[in-house]
Amino acid sequence: MSTEPLAGVSADPHEGTLKRALGVPSLVLFGLVYMVPLTVYTTYGIVTVESGGRVPLSYVVTLAAMIFTARSYARMAAALPVAGSAYAYTQKAFGAPVGFLAGWSLLLDYLFLPMLNYLVIGLYLNAAVPAIPQWVIVVVTIAIVTVLNIVGIVSVARANLVIIAIQAVFIVVFLVMAVAAISGAGSVDVMAPFRGDGSAGGMGPVLAGAAILCLSFLGFDAVSTLSEEAKDARRDVPRAIMLATVICGVLFIVLSYVSQLVFPSNAFADVDSGSLDVMKAAGGAFLAAFFTAAYVAGALGSALTSQASVARILYAMGRDGVLPRKVFGHVSVRFSTPTWAILVISVVSLLAIVIDLAILASVVSFGALVAFSAVNLTVIKHYFVDAGEKNVLNNLVLPLIGFALTVWLWTSLSGDALKIGLLWLALGVVWLAVVTRGFRRPTPVLEMQE
Repeated sequence: MSTEPLAGVSADPHEGTLKRALGVPSLVLFGLVYMVPLTVYTTYGIVTVESGGRVPLSYVVTLAAMIFTARSYARMAAALPVAGSAYAYTQKAFGAPVGFLAGWSLLLDYLFLPMLNYLVIGLYLNAAVPAIPQWVIVVVTIAIVTVLNIVGIVSVARANLVIIAIQAVFIVVFLVMAVAAISGAGSVDVMAPFRGDGSAGGMGPVLAGAAILCLSFLGFDAVSTLSEEAKDARRDVPRAIMLATVICGVLFIVLSYVSQLVFPSNAFADVDSGSLDVMKAAGGAFLAAFFTAAYVAGALGSALTSQASVARILYAMGRDGVLPRKVFGHVSVRFSTPTWAILVISVVSLLAIVIDLAILASVVSFGALVAFSAVNLTVIKHYFVDAGEKNVLNNLVLPLIGFALTVWLWTSLSGDALKIGLLWLALGVVWLAVVTRGFRRPTPVLEMQE
């Protein structure tokens, strides 16, 4: 495969090109850090209560859905190794207007996820060092992440290595201390995390928890946004997508299972920070402090990677002329990064100073699940319909299962999340009407070479 830039992308001598510098390890690392292995504890208390003490079972359901969807992303990344993720795939399969709305839906979680990370970092560090105002922590963190993203994607990959190492050390320490605590607790019901605590019966609560846990898997799709910076996008990106999904899914199940064994209760001091009760039960104040440090490091890594991903989706839309080209379609000649798109995201992220954490957390899954559903359908359209590859299992049945599972989870979201998400979609339709002059002109599209 040629490693030359896409045709038409760098025709302007004043514009740079995205640099192909990432192999499978860096791409997998990007996905792992984006998903944050410790993100299992972001909504741990909430899902424990929601699912009736069956967080691992909710993760099994979510992972099953995500494996099918990750496979669809991998198939489309191999067919269309370009920046833009769900936006590019849906545009190619179903046309520019539908592609725009898929990308617009994906923007909801991508725009909110960096903001969510900045807010969580501010909350945790302010709790540890009350003398530093939360807004100061948020602003400084945004500045650091913005500089790293502008300097280049290789610098992000290097920072990821340090951040994932910190989380890996914590996970090992936690598992050792948790097993020691469980061993000294006498008789333990090893099936309790799957049977539940009796506070909520049936599969409905498990599915509701699984819908929330989709947040944990936002990252395998982010790998596809780096297709134009992968050394061999057709081979490396699909492998990285599947590896990142399975590795994190297994980690989430194991960590939540051990956590519910060490603290078999939903009587948290504070549901939003229920993970701290788990850490204190497993290793006292030391482990709680270590957890805070590792969790903040993970949130910083997620902020780095999520800002990088949304910048590239905005870049793809700007390059196509769907968003203002001079701002979002610009790539720095010096740094080979979409500089203006990164800065716009940084400004939007300043809302983390004033916005409520519950509002942020309630809407991130909506955009992801809509985009996931669309990508499952693009596999059918691209391979089974357009290319005429009549492999019923690979090109029809499996993506249909992925689509059904994501829709199932989508309908399990809270009413508030659905309302906000549908409002966001309505705004997307309005913007598309503006761009196309009341749908009288075609949606702008840049022809992308594969």
